[in-house]
Amino acid sequence: MRLKLGRPDLRNYGRYFDEPPAASDSPVTVTWAGVTTLLIDDGTSAVMTDGFFSRPSLLRVGLRPLSPSVPRIDGCLTRLGVDRLEAVLPVHTHFDHAMDSAVVAERTGAAVVGGRSAVQVGRGHGLPDDRVTAVTPGLPVTLGAYDVTLIAAEHCPPDRFPGVIAEPVTPPVKVSAYKCGEAWSTLIHHRTSGRRLLIVGSAGFVRGALDGQRADVVYLGVGQLGLQPEQYLTDYWTETVRTVGARRVVLIHWDDFFRPLHKPLRALPYAGDDLDVSIRVLSRLAVDDGVALHLPTLWQRADPWS
Repeated sequence: MRLKLGRPDLRNYGRYFDEPPAASDSPVTVTWAGVTTLLIDDGTSAVMTDGFFSRPSLLRVGLRPLSPSVPRIDGCLTRLGVDRLEAVLPVHTHFDHAMDSAVVAERTGAAVVGGRSAVQVGRGHGLPDDRVTAVTPGLPVTLGAYDVTLIAAEHCPPDRFPGVIAEPVTPPVKVSAYKCGEAWSTLIHHRTSGRRLLIVGSAGFVRGALDGQRADVVYLGVGQLGLQPEQYLTDYWTETVRTVGARRVVLIHWDDFFRPLHKPLRALPYAGDDLDVSIRVLSRLAVDDGVALHLPTLWQRADPWS
């Protein structure tokens, strides 16, 4: 935590909210719903990362056991037009990623797909064994129209709740029950169109882990990134964006996730992150590499390949 007060002003970055909107004939669309919740949809088959919609207040997180908010989850799924998913893919299992994953799976007929910790989140909600899947890192799994590969990553330092989840998580539970578990870089390949994207949910990396992988688009998590030394930001960009050869990057996990989605978005406070630093450094790297850099618009169906 830092003593710097306030938070970045998103009005300073209006020019970055220009991710290409989807057209009626876009073969695949991506819709952002806060933090690292992304809906990838081709109109027939869809997967979602995280599915975190409850967004309890900081006071509630600090003082009370947590449970998913079913009304907020249902409202957000309705807003997204989602009633069916192939899978929910937690990028790791901290509460702001995985707390709602099993409820979203229940509501949409999906499986929870991830590591051993994600399986325990699913089991804590009573999902049957055929609706929880622990993957082998680096090996693709077929989920509807998509081949999905989860590649081992790291949480951006500091990880306030490290470790794996060894027992089913049955809410209400303390926030500390949602340990980080396995952190992933998620590669999604839409087989029909050939489109590929990489989702890096936490601003951490394993050197060389993405060598040999390719993606046209990266949704790049920047939570806590602005508190790291500048060399860390350069290394992070190199190990993700440069390694996979992306030509477009969309920054995610910068919004204040203690604020519900029916209120206007705001950036995380300086005490927990510094989006100003992240955009200053990453925009320079993007210009150097000829990469388009964007911030996503909440609920907007985008076609980042267009």
